[in-house]
Amino acid sequence: MSDSPLATLLIQTAFIGDVILATALVEYLASHEPHAPLDVLVRRGNEGLLVGNPHIRRILIWNKKSQKYPNLLRLLGQIRQEKYGRVVNLQRFASTGFLTAFSGAPIRAGFAENPFSRFFTQRGSHVIGDGTHEVARNLRLLPEAASGLALPQPRLYPTPADEAAAAPYAAVGEYLCLAPTSVWFTKQYPEEKWLELLAALPAGLPVYLLGGPPDTAACERLAQAASRPGLVNLSGKLSLLASAALMRGAVLNYVNDSAPLHLCSATDAPVCAIFCSTIPAFGFGPLSTFARIVEHPGPLACRPCGLHGHARCPLGHFRCAREIETAQLLAVLAEARAWRAKTQ
Repeated sequence: MSDSPLATLLIQTAFIGDVILATALVEYLASHEPHAPLDVLVRRGNEGLLVGNPHIRRILIWNKKSQKYPNLLRLLGQIRQEKYGRVVNLQRFASTGFLTAFSGAPIRAGFAENPFSRFFTQRGSHVIGDGTHEVARNLRLLPEAASGLALPQPRLYPTPADEAAAAPYAAVGEYLCLAPTSVWFTKQYPEEKWLELLAALPAGLPVYLLGGPPDTAACERLAQAASRPGLVNLSGKLSLLASAALMRGAVLNYVNDSAPLHLCSATDAPVCAIFCSTIPAFGFGPLSTFARIVEHPGPLACRPCGLHGHARCPLGHFRCAREIETAQLLAVLAEARAWRAKTQ
């Protein structure tokens, strides 16, 4: 048990991308409070993202799929027993607000939009759509952080085993990674458009398809339809951290507005992020040194149609994705190759 007033618990039990972006705050705290213990609470299934992070003392896990609320109460007891000096909640939902409000920590920070925010000692506003990046929104929960501070970068730490898993694929020289799927249909560049890109890419350039086990069937369908030499489906074969290690060495990574985008940010991997129904102004754009955004080339009155995307286009035409031209994506590859030649 640690009763140090500097001991901090950081709460982020949302999705993969949210946890990755939360590591920017981990980096900030590690640089400004290097001797203070830091624990992180995530949902079960996301703990692997933080394995090997040298700044995190302990990873707390909330199993939300089985006995969700009994597990929440057990977590509260664990948190109160730990006697944290500060709890920082990066979510706006009641469950984590409950943990924060009754944590017993002298400093309880979170967003004003959380239903339990009246019990917080520090509150920040979470406004989406003004161009502020999510990393900056999170940082505002720490009033001691200087205004105008350069954004800390999210960072992941692939283990030696992850590096070893990626190494054989990275050994081919120049290669591309392509993460073609998304949880939301309207965030996902369509399969036929990916096929156009794969047909237009330089011959002989190896391409790796990346994704988790739920994406394997879609990636295999794409690989079969493309019939491209050197196209390898690695979906479901590499861990998230191993995928991140592989993406770091690519000449370019083509991704949707989804978790692989943030994997690139956290390893400073060169990225071309394709935004279909959503927009970068929501605050979830790429942060890599070489980062380019490709989106619909002209005004589209129906875009954006929502913050998270939809299971189908509300108007049935999906123009925000289908009217993105392959030439836009190829131009980014040419730029990435030129950038890499200058920096290596």
